[in-house]
Amino acid sequence: MDVALTDAEVGALVREKKHLPGNYRSRLQPRAKRGRKERQLDVTGADAGQYRIVVSQSDANPLAFSVILVYKMPGSNRLIRLRRYNGRGHQHTNQLERQTFYGCHVHIATERYQALGMREDAYAEPTSRFADLESAVRCLLEECGFEIPSDGPLSLFGGQQS
Repeated sequence: MDVALTDAEVGALVREKKHLPGNYRSRLQPRAKRGRKERQLDVTGADAGQYRIVVSQSDANPLAFSVILVYKMPGSNRLIRLRRYNGRGHQHTNQLERQTFYGCHVHIATERYQALGMREDAYAEPTSRFADLESAVRCLLEECGFEIPSDGPLSLFGGQQS
């Protein structure tokens, strides 16, 4: 099957330094959109990679959220989800490993799942590194090569951090 990115390429893209604009907090605040809140922010990597951060949360269930790092494949309109930080709004099963869990988890793009014709980020690992939308955004920014502007201790979605 079609493998868009190898595991080594995914790792390099995740590690690529990505500069956030000074107003990234306001640009990531989700807005109402058909039963959920969502927002997107496009960023460019130090090696010219084109990325998008997608922040999404259900109106009905605040534990059903996703924070996604998307890579835009050069020369095409194909978007590859490199990482997806999901809340505990649903159960997840890794089909190849036959592993099921419920709770916050991080989806990781893998060559193996792509090679079998599955979604690139079908594999996920449970985590305790975040518990809500804001901490999931922080986790993605810290773990995926983002250079965070040092313009004060404000939280991502308004108010002060504790």
